[in-house]
Amino acid sequence: MNNGTVKFFNETKGFGFIKDSDSEKEYYVQSSGLKDRIKENDKVTFDLAEGKKGPNAVNVKLAK
Repeated sequence: MNNGTVKFFNETKGFGFIKDSDSEKEYYVQSSGLKDRIKENDKVTFDLAEGKKGPNAVNVKLAK
């Protein structure tokens, strides 16, 4: 489980990016990978899964 911050999320289009707290890498996230509703600057936890263009954030939840 990774920790990060939502850098950008467009609810209408259903995608965005999450910045990993440790590596500073950014990961693509689709609305299908969300467990909770998210918005920009939310602190989240997430897993990584291989997508078409590299790792994607999945199982994204708001951090407690």
